[in-house]
Amino acid sequence: MYIVSLIAKPGRLDAALVENLRNAFGGGDAVWLSPDEAAEFPVAAAPSNLDEIRASIADQADLNILPADNRRKKMVLADMDSTMIEQECIDDLADEAGVGDRVKQITARAMNGELDFEGALTERVALLKGLPEGVIDKVVAERITLMPGGPELIATMKAHGGHAALVSGGFTAFTSRVSAMLGFDENRANTLLIENGALTGEVGRPILGREAKVTALEEITARLGLSEQDVIAVGDGANDLGMLGRAGLGVALHAKPTVQAQSDCRVNHGDLTALLYLQGYAKAEFARP
Repeated sequence: MYIVSLIAKPGRLDAALVENLRNAFGGGDAVWLSPDEAAEFPVAAAPSNLDEIRASIADQADLNILPADNRRKKMVLADMDSTMIEQECIDDLADEAGVGDRVKQITARAMNGELDFEGALTERVALLKGLPEGVIDKVVAERITLMPGGPELIATMKAHGGHAALVSGGFTAFTSRVSAMLGFDENRANTLLIENGALTGEVGRPILGREAKVTALEEITARLGLSEQDVIAVGDGANDLGMLGRAGLGVALHAKPTVQAQSDCRVNHGDLTALLYLQGYAKAEFARP
């Protein structure tokens, strides 16, 4: 048995669309998790033309098909930049250093999988050499904003006994703060090296990239006595593909084109609360942050 999930921007999910798809798929009764925003219905099998159907309603709603078993996960493993927050921290640091345009171009190519992550990271950090350490606090205070739905996602999963881990190819100077803001249980990221109150232009080794995120998935689940099927992972960049593919449910959230093309579950209309709808939570069950 499978679940067909439909999620749109609040107030934008058309009941007629849900009913038409339910009839076309030969599905069971529709359940509305949030009026005019999220609905689902069971089907016996996934349609063979899923990509074609997705494309036909891409401007209206996110369509995903999920196994009906083990829907509510026991752990969330999340990327940070452009996932739990709306920014790319290294781009904001680069703006402060006066090299924003150059760094943003490298970031975009790296996240789309066009460049080696480690090489792209070291190249970008080198451009930050000499930036005062205090700029990090300034960026956090003035530029960083949480992705909508993030507080509800973490609060709800933790209220149901879940574990929350933030794993980023960014920097601990930011993950430690974002982790505390949202209530994550732990965080992993790269370390910006600092000497005499300024960035050295180097990153601590080893660099945390795509494989390190998979390692985090393996290590944390083993420590907690969970299986990888108990995990919901979310990210947007090419360096997230490993953990998205290994987790029981991997969600590409407003992801780069090449990432979406390689991901079974994609969210483009919803915010981070979509990860709760995908697990079968109704809006009335969301915990308050």
